This record gives sequence, C-alpha cells and structure tokens, in this order.
Amino acid sequence: MQQPSDRTPADAVVRVEGLELRHGGQLVQRGLTFDIRRGEVLTIVGVSGSGKSTLLRHLIGLQVPAAGRVLYGDESLYDADDERQAQLRRRHGVMFQAGALWSAMTVGENLMLPMRLYTSMTREERERQARFKLALVGLDGAFDLEPARLSGGMRKRAAIARALALDPELLYLDEPGSGLDPVNAARLDELVLNLRHDLGTTVVMVTHEVASVFAVADRMLYLDDRQRTMTALDAPRTLLASGPPEVREFLTRGHAVAA
Repeated sequence: MQQPSDRTPADAVVRVEGLELRHGGQLVQRGLTFDIRRGEVLTIVGVSGSGKSTLLRHLIGLQVPAAGRVLYGDESLYDADDERQAQLRRRHGVMFQAGALWSAMTVGENLMLPMRLYTSMTREERERQARFKLALVGLDGAFDLEPARLSGGMRKRAAIARALALDPELLYLDEPGSGLDPVNAARLDELVLNLRHDLGTTVVMVTHEVASVFAVADRMLYLDDRQRTMTALDAPRTLLASGPPEVREFLTRGHAVAA
C-alpha cells in the first residue's frame, strides 16, 4: 500500500486501528488503519460497493465494527459508555448524502434543533448562531424557508450548516456533490475549502467525484473492492503519478471525464 508521507500521527484527531467492517455477515473491508489529521481534508474513495459510506457510519458511531478500534484522542469510541460516547459524537458534525433535513421544520428550525437539545443557549442566541451558520454556507436568506423550497445545491449547503451547528472540530460529508451539476458541485468544493481555511475545520469527505478529490483533498484513502482493504493513502497527485495501478486507473479515468 502507498504510505503517507507528510505529517506525523501527533496531528491525529482520529485514529483508526485494524478496523474490520461487515454487513449482514459479509466482509466489506478489513485491516483499515489510518489517521485523520487536524486541519486536513481527507477524501474516502473507491468504486461503488467498496464500503465508503459503511466506513463513514463506523467512524461516526452508527455501526459497530467487527474488529478494531476508532479512537478520538486516546478514547475508543466503541469502548466508551453511552454518555461518554454521546459526548465524543458531539465533537463531529455529519452531512448525510440526502441531507436529512426535517421537512416539517424551517431551515432555521433544523439548525436550532441540536442547539436546543445539547446547549443552554436562549432562543435568541440559537437564532443568531443559526443565521450565522447559514451565512457561512451562502444561505443568508434561507432561515425561514421550508426545505422543500430549496434547490438541490441549497439543501446540501443547509445540511452542512446544520452539521456545523455545534461548532464541531471534525466534519463528515457523505457524497456532498452527488446529484449536483458541475457548477454547483464546484461551488460546494469551494465551500469545503473555505470552512477548512476560515474555521480550521477538519473534513472527511466520502465521494466518487474525482474532480472534487483533486480540488479539495490533502490526502485520499482508496478502498479496494476486490482486496477488501485500503490500498492507498496519500496526496491525490502523488497517487496519480505513482500509486497502485488500480488507483491510477481510477484517478485517470475520473480526471479525464472531469476535464
């Protein structure tokens, strides 16, 4: 496997050790060992069915691994009791692929819900924070809108704003560019970079969009669907030049389509 070559694990926000993923008893991925480094954008890629979204569910605590550990700092997410596990989960925000906005709430109410559940903010403070987060993602006028009135790109941005509601140090994005036209997908990539630059947010992004990988990623983790393990972890352009053959083929084909 291509080895990472830049910063040391001392920068790690999350460490993954020997993770094995199974679904319905079937092996999805095995032997996953890597770190997520503070302030980076890490993309998780692979062909359809390679386990990208399954890995994401394990990283955020929605699915228990068959083996291995997910460490936030020195604490194992799955060894913690329920209360501590909930606290660890609040250190990250998640944007799910479909957005998962509550249709019965306005966009502003969607953002204020986690603040109401997990903070002691007043209504005025929650509204002020929600409007600020919407402004960060370019949705200044969307506070009172219903999610159904948003375009696809706007729903993605609103979902990212909600993921930022509790000021997480780590942001997980599941296929943020899926279903978007190239212009809106590029705008979303720009938003990811701005969040990293302006807020210092660490971003983990599951994607099949090779153009997005080259646009935003500091490092790329490749999940091989045949070997059922990770076969590359490095900067995308390094992997394009000297990665394993299947990784170079994945990047070359996607890069050609994007061009």
